[in-house]
Order: sequence, then structure tokens, then C-alpha cells
Amino acid sequence: MRDIRISITSILIVLIAIGVVMIYSSSGVYALKEQGDSAYYLNRHLLFLLLGILLMILAMAIDYYELRKAAKPLLLLAIFLLVIVLIPGIGKESHGARRWFQVGPLSFQPSEMTKLVFLIYVADFLARKQNKIRNFKEGFLPLVVILGLVCLLVVKQPDLGNCVLIGFLVLTLMFVAGAKLKYLLMILLLSLPVLYFLIVRVPYRMARIMAFLDPWEDSLGVGFQLSQSQIALGSGGLFGVGLGKSVQKLFYLPAAHTDFILSIIGEELGFAGTFTVVVLFIFFIWQGLRIVNRTTEAFGYFLSLGIILLIGLQAVVNIGVSIGVLPTKGLPLPFISYGGSALIFNMIAIGLLLNVSRHHDL
Repeated sequence: MRDIRISITSILIVLIAIGVVMIYSSSGVYALKEQGDSAYYLNRHLLFLLLGILLMILAMAIDYYELRKAAKPLLLLAIFLLVIVLIPGIGKESHGARRWFQVGPLSFQPSEMTKLVFLIYVADFLARKQNKIRNFKEGFLPLVVILGLVCLLVVKQPDLGNCVLIGFLVLTLMFVAGAKLKYLLMILLLSLPVLYFLIVRVPYRMARIMAFLDPWEDSLGVGFQLSQSQIALGSGGLFGVGLGKSVQKLFYLPAAHTDFILSIIGEELGFAGTFTVVVLFIFFIWQGLRIVNRTTEAFGYFLSLGIILLIGLQAVVNIGVSIGVLPTKGLPLPFISYGGSALIFNMIAIGLLLNVSRHHDL
């Protein structure tokens, strides 16, 4: 599978390069005003990228099968971090959310670690319980209980986007492993009242839904971010207004270098730029599925499939939000958006994916 590894590495390099260029382009003016240094976010991103590359190489070098021994301790550590980040004075609060640990100038988001760690645990669980996953008490219920605990802690931050992502990821893997469809449908039906409460009964989330349905009805209020995103994408035309020449990044579009970086790509590089990004992710998913298809060992199979789902779903959601076909979720565009924890753990995930491929060369 050497050709697949070369393809995935090449795609990753191009995505990272696009990210580096566009983070500087989209954040330079904002960083100069807020931090006094136009390269502030670029420099931090490069630091996170360097750390991510080192950890990716480490993830490629280890025997990934040995991760099974560490799956439970890692999950317990992740749950512990999700608990203590909620404690005032320990977890950092920003814009009403308590999701980060602050260590000097750097911050760490435990939910990003949890997504990958929980994926490793689920892959190990499904590999061990292949013959019992159709049994409700022995195979299905234990994993759902742990999923419920993790999602509860993530929602408390609050971070509904990552909660839904984790839930969808785990249930999909359980379906692939052979869990009974009626059990999965039961969980989905039971989650509907919870989602209703978490969305309809929470004003700011309901406002996001209303803004998604018609951002132009209140384009200066709750629909401001989505309407500005659409303006940016529409302004770019076929080939864009030119690299560095975005107007929307000049304090019109919030989160221009994070959640809505694709909109700036669309404005500066046009449809050609956004289409290139979408095609790169499509090729990444396709090459990743080739690894899944050639992996004969259960743990590696579920781990590699989970990594493709994890990165692919984040890309789909971010792109969907940017173009206005999904409500705002706050998920970054993998390898392109600014965001330290997300970048680092996505890089580790790629290292593990390449590791699985290397161990199953045909």
C-alpha cells in the first residue's frame, strides 16, 4: 500500500500548505489590530504544526496494535480531563464555554483528544466483541453507556457539535461491526427529545437554527456570520479577487481564520480554490477507504475506518456550514483552519492511519 501512503501524504502536504497561506491571509489584519503582530496566528499555527508533525511521525513509528493495551487508560484520562476542564479556575472560559486548559500562551482542548482516544477505545472494543456486538447487554449497551457519559461531559462545556460528531462516529462503527439496526434506531429515537431540549430550549442554539433557515432575515443579527460567509463565497466568482485581497476578513466575517476559512478561500481564490479543497478531501477519503478495504485485522480495520470518518465528517460539516447547507457547528476544517488541538490530534490520526497501512502491505 506504499502508493496509497504516498497519495495521502501528498494530499496532506497540499492541505497544510493551503492552510498556512490562508491562515496568514485571513488573520493578518485581525492579528495586527488585536495582538500588534500580523503574523501572530501564523506563528502559533506553525508551532502547532511542528508539534503535530513530530507526533504524527511518532504515531507512525509505534506498533499500532500495542495501542489496544492503552485504550482503557487513555479513555479514563480523557474522561478525567473532560471533568476537570469544567471546574472554574482550572478550565478556561471563553464566550460562555469552558473547553480549554490554558498553559502559558498555549491552550489545550480535551474534547479534541477525546475524539481520537475514544475512537481507539471503540476500535478495540469492537475488535474484542465481534461475536457479541449483536447482543444487547454484552456488546451494545456497554459501549452506548460510555458514549452517553462522554457526550454528557462534552455537552456540559457546552460543545454540541463535537458531541453529535462523536455520537454519529461511534454509532456508524457499531453498525459496520454488525450491531442490530433496531438497537441503533432505538438510540436515535431516544436521542431526539434530548436534541430537542438542547436545541429548541437553548436560545443561542435555536437562534443558529433560525439563522441557518434564513440568514438574510436578520443579516445584521443572528444571521450575520452566515450572510457574511455567503457574501465572501459569492464575491469570489470563478477565480477569486486575488490572494490577500479579501474584504470580508476586514472585521466583517467572524472566525475568518478558524471555522469560516473556506469562505475566505472562496473569496480570494474563487470557485477554483474551494473546488480544489473539496476534491482534495474527496481523494483523501477515497485513498483512506482503500486502506480500510485492504486491512484484514479487526482493530486496524475499525481504527482506520474511524479515522476516515472522523476527518471526513469534520470536513463535510465545515464545508456545509460555510456554504449554508448546515447550521453553524463550530468545527474547524481539518489541516486548514487555525486551531492547535484539532490540528495536532488530526495529525496524530493520520500517523495512525499510515501506520495501519504500513502493517498491511500487500
